[in-house]
Amino acid sequence: MEPITLTTGRLLLRPFAPADAEAVHAACQDPEIPRWTEVPSPYTPENAREYIEEICPNGWRDDSSYAFGVFTRDDGRLVGSIALLRLALLRPPERQAELGFWTAKEARGRGYTAEAGGAVVRWAFGHVGVERLLWVAEAGNEGSRAVARKLGFTMEGTLRAMIVHEGTRRDAWSGALLPSDLGMPQETPYLPFSGRGRSGGGAVSGHP
Repeated sequence: MEPITLTTGRLLLRPFAPADAEAVHAACQDPEIPRWTEVPSPYTPENAREYIEEICPNGWRDDSSYAFGVFTRDDGRLVGSIALLRLALLRPPERQAELGFWTAKEARGRGYTAEAGGAVVRWAFGHVGVERLLWVAEAGNEGSRAVARKLGFTMEGTLRAMIVHEGTRRDAWSGALLPSDLGMPQETPYLPFSGRGRSGGGAVSGHP
């Protein structure tokens, strides 16, 4: 996909440019970002350059991830990063993706990430063809979960040992968002479980 730009009332979401490397490097010195994400620690200027000049452009080029830098519209200040991830499942019939994000320390508590997330979510449902958007974070990441709830994600539970972080397996919280949750249409109809399934189905697996 060709990289695009999204706007909200306060924010500009655009692909990162080489000139953003210093701001990304500075933001990722906050230990909370590598604590809860896949950002390397320690985070070096070379890490920032590689992310901006190689990882992000390659993601757009090969349709594996669509990453945006999140900047304030009034002064161009970096407030975070947000992306659609795991796009291998975007093909039919799955049509799924994952939403990932981090927020710069100085920008937290102002609703920027939820505002940016709303724009990305509607773009994903309306233009990318996503029909189920997943959110996953290490259990205990209350800030990330608060953003996901503001966006309308339904919390689906705790996934045991799903995340590998610093050499250990960690539990993860997960949630999902559907176009219908936002009053948006989707191509594949959704048939929720009614709780009145026929008995005897427990011995049958959907994937032999």
